[in-house]
Amino acid sequence: MARRESLSQIKLSDTQKEKLNAEIKAFYLDERGEEIGLIEQMQLLALFEQKMAPIIYNRALDDAKRWFTQMMDNMDSDFYTLYKEEDS
Repeated sequence: MARRESLSQIKLSDTQKEKLNAEIKAFYLDERGEEIGLIEQMQLLALFEQKMAPIIYNRALDDAKRWFTQMMDNMDSDFYTLYKEEDS
């Protein structure tokens, strides 16, 4: 079986980047009482994309696999409850 190529980097759309930059700006203003410039916002977002996004992505994959495995286990037990008793 051929192995899938791994994602080299998670990419955000321009709209997503704009929204996250606004969140970073608001966070700094609310939590630290500081204004943060556009360059600093972009640098923080790039850091999150490069370092944090893959960790969060992998965690989401692990969670999805765990959920899927649990659903398959449930299906297996539900399947056997459908069996009818056979007359001998």
